[in-house]
Amino acid sequence: MLGVSTLPRSTPESQGLSAAALEAFVAALDASDQELQTVILVRHGQVVLEEEWAPYRIADRHLLFSVSKSFTSMGIGLLVEAGKLSIDDPVVSFFGADERPGKISDNLAAMKLRHLLTMTTGHAQDTIEALGRDQRMARNFLSLEVAHEPGAPFVYNTGATYMLSAILQKVTGETLLDYLRPRLFEPLGATEAIWEISREGITKGGWGLSLSTDSLARFGQLLLQRGSWEGKQVIPAAWIDEATKKQVDNSNQDNPDWQEGYGYQFWRARNNAYRGDGAFGQFCLIFPEHDAALIVTSASPDMQAVTDIVWAHLLPALQGKQGDGTARPAKLEIAPPAGPVAKGDGKTYRFDSNLASLTAVKLDPDGTGTFSFEIGGENYDATVPAGSKQDVVCAPGGWQEVRDELTDPQQRLVTSAHADGDAFVATFRYLETPYAATFTCRPDGDGLTIDVRYNVSFGPTEFSLHSQ
Repeated sequence: MLGVSTLPRSTPESQGLSAAALEAFVAALDASDQELQTVILVRHGQVVLEEEWAPYRIADRHLLFSVSKSFTSMGIGLLVEAGKLSIDDPVVSFFGADERPGKISDNLAAMKLRHLLTMTTGHAQDTIEALGRDQRMARNFLSLEVAHEPGAPFVYNTGATYMLSAILQKVTGETLLDYLRPRLFEPLGATEAIWEISREGITKGGWGLSLSTDSLARFGQLLLQRGSWEGKQVIPAAWIDEATKKQVDNSNQDNPDWQEGYGYQFWRARNNAYRGDGAFGQFCLIFPEHDAALIVTSASPDMQAVTDIVWAHLLPALQGKQGDGTARPAKLEIAPPAGPVAKGDGKTYRFDSNLASLTAVKLDPDGTGTFSFEIGGENYDATVPAGSKQDVVCAPGGWQEVRDELTDPQQRLVTSAHADGDAFVATFRYLETPYAATFTCRPDGDGLTIDVRYNVSFGPTEFSLHSQ
């Protein structure tokens, strides 16, 4: 069951904002080439703007990627308040001899929790890929070369956040998710929270948290209230202050909103704002001077472009300016691709293990334009039994919704289908993530070639598959 919002709703005008200005902001988001999915704006504790681009929904869980880091910071803050650790504790002090390298370098010995929090561990690059995906991720981290004395330079390091989660679990005997559930998620009503776990049984910390947009808005309001929620101090106010202020210089980053300083798992931003953010445009952006929080989920190929729209269109609204008369579309949606109906050959084509996790495609011969995909295999999702598979039928017309049975819990998935010349084109949208995939299938003699394109991806966004 998804969390129920406790934030009241209000008109923009009653909270000192121009409705026309907010319309212009939404119009700018919609007109951009950044794929927006949901947006919430909170002002003075009231939701004054909430938009969803169909088929996405504000109430659904959404994979937040590195926004997860800001929640990990909250867990560490609670332990500091409880006196169970200090940010000046050495990292290696939490791990046994079987987890530490035989020889501990001076730089590793000097690494403290504060360096994990501020991404100044001394590593030359992000450690996340070097950690692997096995049952020794924490030990792998400790075995890596620490090229610089901890404290500088700033190097964005998701592996460091994983280690914060591992340390919290060492101290409490609970995973980060289990520790935060009664202390943070339940007070906020975010009972839908799920968080990916590593093969060594540790909440991933730096990524993998899924929350609804609505719940993330409540977290934003909690930050504005310096950790206070419904009369109770959920997170220490002093920790919120320290976590969200500039702790270290990060002017070595490329984009303007990533050069304003870094706190304890929070980015500073221009215009005296700060934020948690995640890959492909997941934002919890806080404006303390304007008592406002903006929540965005998207599939953005350029996150700086999203913040540029915020400064150009939303910031003036928060400053009391009126809109320029630009109207938002009457309906916000990501429409399914359209095209003629295809007729298949009735054959089933099978595929070896591949990046798209497609195992078979059947081009149905009934003239309705439907065709089906068998998805799954050993790499699909670590939470379900290896080799699990599911048939997904794609049909012309509007989005067809099914449940993705290969995730735990099951997630919303929509599909569509059309023909493009001699090609059969299917689109999958995984609605609780930013991801969408287009499969362009071309029969070629006895085989089938599929050109795969993802809207966003950590790996290649385009590649081809060939049937066996």
